Amino acid sequence: MVIPGAGAAAYRSLRFRNMAVAGGLTAFVASVYVYTMKAVGGSDELQAAVEAFEKEQPKPQITPKPLQ
Repeated sequence: MVIPGAGAAAYRSLRFRNMAVAGGLTAFVASVYVYTMKAVGGSDELQAAVEAFEKEQPKPQITPKPLQ
């Protein structure tokens, strides 16, 4: 979009600003995506803690019922 009465220098200035904003937004979105993926799929610490807890628990013994 060219502003009526504005020269080529003004057009280049607007284009540069638009590109700077687009680059900044792209960098922000990319950093939020990377942070979220690391936070969600980071490590298996929780799974390791659950497995350790389950190993500590005594296993229930199943006694068969006598046949009638």
